[in-house]
Amino acid sequence: MPFNGEKQCVGEDQPSDSDSSRFSESMASLSDYECSRQSFTSDSSSKSSSPTSTSPPRVVTFDEVMAATRNLSNLTLAHEIAVNENFQLKQEALPENSLAGRVKHIVHQAFWDVLDSELNADPPEFEHAIKLFEEIREILLSFLTPGGNRLRNQICEVLDTDLIRQQAEHSAVDIQGLANYVISTMGKLCAPVRDNDIRELKATGNIVEVLRQIFHVLDLMKMDMANFTIMSLRPHLQRQLVEYERTKFQEILEETPSALDQTTEWIKESVNEELFSLSESALTPGAENTSKPSLSPTLVLNNSYLKLLQWDYQKKELPETLTTDGARLQELTEKLNQLKIIACLSLITNNMVGAITGGLPELANRLKRISAVLLEGMNKETFNLKEVLNSIGVQTCAEVNKTLMERGLPTFSAEIQANLIGQFSSIEEEDNPIWSLIDKRIKLYMKSLLCLPSPQKCMPPMPGGLAVIQQELESLGCQYANIVNLNKQVYGPFYANILRKLLFNEEAMGKVDASPPTN
Repeated sequence: MPFNGEKQCVGEDQPSDSDSSRFSESMASLSDYECSRQSFTSDSSSKSSSPTSTSPPRVVTFDEVMAATRNLSNLTLAHEIAVNENFQLKQEALPENSLAGRVKHIVHQAFWDVLDSELNADPPEFEHAIKLFEEIREILLSFLTPGGNRLRNQICEVLDTDLIRQQAEHSAVDIQGLANYVISTMGKLCAPVRDNDIRELKATGNIVEVLRQIFHVLDLMKMDMANFTIMSLRPHLQRQLVEYERTKFQEILEETPSALDQTTEWIKESVNEELFSLSESALTPGAENTSKPSLSPTLVLNNSYLKLLQWDYQKKELPETLTTDGARLQELTEKLNQLKIIACLSLITNNMVGAITGGLPELANRLKRISAVLLEGMNKETFNLKEVLNSIGVQTCAEVNKTLMERGLPTFSAEIQANLIGQFSSIEEEDNPIWSLIDKRIKLYMKSLLCLPSPQKCMPPMPGGLAVIQQELESLGCQYANIVNLNKQVYGPFYANILRKLLFNEEAMGKVDASPPTN
């Protein structure tokens, strides 16, 4: 049985050897991610990604584009199966009122009506029914493992269409008996979740309806089999994922030379930001100006990853090396934005009424839950953040006043309430100091996470003002760090090649861009 018992910077020269050595040492930390030192310091990986290449663009044929598309599809599917424990295939039902849904219903109903009329004719016509049993036989055989010869022979013997056709010619075919055998065989092969469906099939009296439902349950069993195969394949994919993804992406890069353009721009933006920051430091009075700026490739790459937490996923294209995790990163970013607002609201409340609510953790938790509920769906275009923040302010005042009254204390005056609500509503304004403070501290926390070898075993200290969201932020941070660390393992050689070109070539040619970076 297929379910194995589970019924279911400056200088004209090229970079010197010492420069290259320094770069290799800077990238040594990335070697922890199953990438050898040689892969980071040679041009063997991702040759087409050179941002300074002067070669004319190669013409890409349609066949190459299709091959790259197939590779990307396989890479994406393998990545999803390996990293998403809940990944399953599901049947997509057409919308009831859609044209496609209506056409499908009409065509299917017409077929079963014809079959019903043929079986009830005098004499009965069995040709369409025989073809159905032939199709059922092939589906049942597809469920068998290579060792299931006994059941295979039995299915082929009972559902021998030549024999059934001969019986039909002599009006000796037992359609109901064949259907009962099929149902019994399905019961042996199906996962436990289909047991109720099998019982319902046995209780169905109309032969046409039985055949119709047999195909429905067989479709469900096909999906069960596919998901069982995925579950069995997942451990093997997880062990081989890094090498598999890197190999597949290299194939894509060879077929589509521009497959690293967005990734190069993403990293280049961080390089420019770091160079601009260093140039500003060099201009500070008393600063040392004797040595030329030197960037850490690991720092540049980590800062690039941090940008993903403020990415506009609706309007801005992701780097090619991160498309397989785009949906997960977008979800994390949306949750993080919600947590930022909750932390801001908590900080404002504590600053105004901390002396009252400091010893009332149940009130703080209640206010947090109210904020979280009202902020649900804040990523939608129709979401009015200012209006929701105003509502949270009103609710917060009501909850605090209720708590004060229960303890016989004076409630908030109208002026204090208006002040609190006004501060809540101003969070969405550009350059709001509280939002900027919380955002800076969350960035600091996330950045420290990326520097840890294993975030799950040793979490960095939580910056001040984030205690109210500590549990959620730690969980989200671990998910984020896991995505980043796996991405480094897979694409480290490609990133190293891009960084080498950007850092050494720009420094050697004296073309460092020290202008303020634009987002």
